[in-house]
Parts: sequence; C-alpha cells; structure tokens
Amino acid sequence: MLLRVLSISICLCLFSWGNLLQETIDKAPAGSIIKLPKGVYKGGITINKPLTIIGIESGVVIDGLNKGTVIETTGSFITLKNLSIINSGDLHHTLDSGIKMSKGKQNEISNCNIDNCLFGIDMQQVSNSIVRDNNISSKDFDLGLRGDGLRLWYSNDNIIKKNRLIKSRDMVVWYSHGNDIVQNYGEWGRYSLHFMYAGKNLVRNNSYRYNSVGIFFMYSQDTIATGNTIQSSLGATGMGLGLKDVSNFTIENNTILYCAQGVYIDRSPFEPDTNNWINNNKILYNSEALHFHSLSENNIIRGNTISGNIEDIVNDSRGDKTNNNDIVGNYWDNYEGFDRDHDNIGDTPHRVYKYADQMWIYNPSVKFFYGSPVISMLNFLSKLAPFSKPLFLLEDQKPKMKENI
Repeated sequence: MLLRVLSISICLCLFSWGNLLQETIDKAPAGSIIKLPKGVYKGGITINKPLTIIGIESGVVIDGLNKGTVIETTGSFITLKNLSIINSGDLHHTLDSGIKMSKGKQNEISNCNIDNCLFGIDMQQVSNSIVRDNNISSKDFDLGLRGDGLRLWYSNDNIIKKNRLIKSRDMVVWYSHGNDIVQNYGEWGRYSLHFMYAGKNLVRNNSYRYNSVGIFFMYSQDTIATGNTIQSSLGATGMGLGLKDVSNFTIENNTILYCAQGVYIDRSPFEPDTNNWINNNKILYNSEALHFHSLSENNIIRGNTISGNIEDIVNDSRGDKTNNNDIVGNYWDNYEGFDRDHDNIGDTPHRVYKYADQMWIYNPSVKFFYGSPVISMLNFLSKLAPFSKPLFLLEDQKPKMKENI
C-alpha cells in the first residue's frame, strides 16, 4: 500500500507544499525498505535512522529543485540504491550536494545517477561503507567553481568502487584512512583523485584521463597505488601522478602517458629513514617522465619502463641530489650502451646529464623555446663539445635492454 500511495502522488509530491516522500520516511520504522516506482519525487529529504530507499525500476528521480542538498543522511545502516538524484543548490559554503552522508557506518550508495549537483557525494565521518557503480557530474560551471564529485572527510575503511566522475571538480580524500579505491573512472575534472593527510589507502585499477592532474598525494603515508592508468592530463603543467611530502608509498604497475609531467616528486619521502617504492611502472610519451622538485632522496625506483618521453629526468632545484635515490634496473629508451653478454642488462651505466636544456629548467622565459629546433640544436652541439659543464642528474647502474611487458 505504501508503494501505491507514492506512485499515485508523484505530482503532489513534487509541486505541493508538503513532501510525501519525507513524510513516508518519517513514518517508516527503523530498518524499513521503501521501494519507489518510476516517477519524480521532491528532494530536500533527510534520513536519520536505519533505512533503505530503492528504485524498483528505472526513472526514479529525486529532484532537489536547485535548492540545498537533495538527500541528507545521518547515522548508520542507510542504503540508497537505483536512484536518479538531480538539481542540488549551488552554494559552496553549505556544500550543496546530491547526497550528504555523515556520522555513520555500514551505509551504501549504489547504482545512482547524480547529475547537476554542485557536490556529488559528500561523506563526513562515515566508515565501513560502500559507494559503488554511481555516475556523478557537477553543475555546468567553470572548472574551479564546480564542487567535488566525491568527497571523503574523516571517513575510514570504505570501499569506493566503479564510480564514474565526469565534469566534476575533484575527488578528494581528506584525513581518511584505510579506504579501498578501486576501478573508478574520471575525466574532464581538476584532480581526478587527491589525497590530503591520509594513510593506508589502497588505490588500484582506476582510470583517469583529460583531467588537470591524475592522482596527487599530499602529506600522507603508507599507501599503495597499483594498476592505475592515467592518460592525457591537460595543460602545460598537466600531471600524471604527484607525490608531495609523502612517505612509505608504493607506486607500482601503473601506466602514465601523454602528460606534461609523468611522475612529480616533491620532498618525498618526507619522514626520516623512510622510502618510497616506484617500481614496474610504464611512463610513456610524456613531456617529462620524472620531475624532481626540492630535496627528494631515498626513493627506490626500479623496473620501470621509461620510453618516448621528451625529457626522462627534470630536476628544477639547483644543488639537489637527485642521484641520492636508488635508481636501478629500469628500461630507458635513450640508453646508448650495449649488451654483449645478452643478460638484458646494459654493459655500462645509464647516466643522465643536462646540457643546454638546463637553461629552460632554471629560466621559465626560455621554456617558450622548449622542444624547438633551437634548443635541440644547442643540446646536440653541447654534447659534442660542451660550452658549459653539464649537470649530472643520476645514473642507473643496471639499465635493462628490453621493455617490461
């Protein structure tokens, strides 16, 4: 009988002063399952008890009418499934969202389409919950004015799986630990995935393209990123994967291609007596494969395929000791040595120097000519007969002769 009342009252629910869906939620006992048939329901609803709302057929729409948050929940054991959630407000200071979920555990948001909502899903102090198979997009605003597609704040031990974030701003993980972020897709955003003060997260098998930055880790520790594909980060500073002030990270088996900066390393590892492991990645066809900024030592960089990049190594800070990283056993397509004993290891170390191209690294005005025939010719001539002392960056003592497959 409950389903029939909701179905008949679609127009009244959307356009009347009251909200029959909210009234139904308020009257339902804790633990109830509300099954909604196809129709348009008025948003601005709140849930503060264990409850499930499921769309039993396609076309179940909850419309926020461009005001505030469409669905706001507080508490545990709340499930939202098979819903189209549209038209939140556009105020940043109130975090107008499609779904705002707070202070709970063992909740679920799945198979929902969240469209024209400033913030998509905002999770605050939510743990041991599942967010999966959702499509999320923000308002049609300029990039910096959109809200975050998915935002975790002090939210731990969640599964974030197979979500698609299109034309939102960021997916952010703030002060949140132990989350499994797997098989998500993001495009046309700013930071497709951004971590701040977060630890022990697992980031695996995600795919990101056409964003300003693929994955950026800041002030974090003890995290694994594996099997991710980051492609075509946009702009002159478009970044594939960034590490800033992070420690005890494992970055392995990722593919990063067609970005301005492949892997960006800034003061990482940050904590004393720690390492980061950057192993077995494919860093392909970027303007810069590895970009070191500030003092970054004690990274273990092994077994990577570094091929097709304009610059393999960039160090933009004078005097930093890039070679104080453990760099061994990588494939470099620029290696010029031989393998006479056929053991797949170069007979001589692969050494990287900077010749005339150090001019554009330290002088942004010269970078206008980056990649031009002028710089290429100067670089070629300086290798034949250096007119200034070349800058030594690093050496790989055991360069591989074949790419990792």
